[in-house]
Amino acid sequence: MIPPPPVPGDDRGLLLGDGLFETLLWLDDELRCLDAHLDRLATGCETLGLPPLDRDEAARLCRAAPGQAGVEAGRAAVRLTLTAGSGGRGLDRPDAPEVRLVAHAAATQPVSTSATLILARTRRNEGSPASRLKTLSYLDNVLARAEARAAGADEAVMLNNRGDLACASAANLFWITGGKLFTPALSCGVLNGITRARVLNQAAALGVETAVVAASVEVLEDAEAAFLTNSLIGVRPVSRFEGRLYAPHDLVTRLRAGV
Repeated sequence: MIPPPPVPGDDRGLLLGDGLFETLLWLDDELRCLDAHLDRLATGCETLGLPPLDRDEAARLCRAAPGQAGVEAGRAAVRLTLTAGSGGRGLDRPDAPEVRLVAHAAATQPVSTSATLILARTRRNEGSPASRLKTLSYLDNVLARAEARAAGADEAVMLNNRGDLACASAANLFWITGGKLFTPALSCGVLNGITRARVLNQAAALGVETAVVAASVEVLEDAEAAFLTNSLIGVRPVSRFEGRLYAPHDLVTRLRAGV
């Protein structure tokens, strides 16, 4: 196993969270949705004013990571991290930042159980560009997940500062009401999830009406079903949110099979 290269103490990602990351699923010797992940990372670089992404190098690192971690077969999570590179003391970047790209992998198992959710006290800052990117400043998500674990739940639903539903700590959120599929709008401080987009496309292919909305938490009380999505879990049904229980739902099953 080849360890990842050390990060120097003046790295801006380490000191300031100045950078981005992607988590990809490696399955059956294939990186799933690699182009979509690199597209999102490239967009993040542009938004944050970082140099253009070296897509070839990023792809090379991702493909090499499972083998370097000793994962020769099966299933792995590949984490690609891009930092703004080394810089001096303070907030200002160097005039010509030299980004740092690293990737590592770890074996992972599919999630076969439904999820239990609580409502987090930690809020999502929808006014920040970082809320719609996978930046290295992930402390709010860490705190929300810690709330869930402390309550004996799998995940935490996060609201934004307006009180609208946003996401879970590490997943996009969907719910079904009246046979219609809903998910929070990106303007609510939501990451433009790779699997989120695939689910919306799959729903359209199935002829299911969809809506991206700003909605209060009360909609989950009236929902027929809810589920979470990200690149590692795919579609994960929700069995409970706070005191609300959800039964298995055919549409969730079909969407899960399609992505």
